[in-house]
Amino acid sequence: MTEYTTVSIPKDLADRVDETIEGTSFSSTSDLVRFLLRSIVIQHQRQGRLTESEFSEITDQLRELGYLE
Repeated sequence: MTEYTTVSIPKDLADRVDETIEGTSFSSTSDLVRFLLRSIVIQHQRQGRLTESEFSEITDQLRELGYLE
């Protein structure tokens, strides 16, 4: 059985995520966060580590999508 933990994000960000995932295969903010984190971790594991440039690129993309301020 998979255990879970809680991650907190600002309510206004959660509201924006809810609007963003409308009409997608993501059924909740948690689904999207799990997907994004899993993607980052998989990329990290494949390459051994993320370079500062790769990390910056990911954060820039998330910022452009409205997930980061």
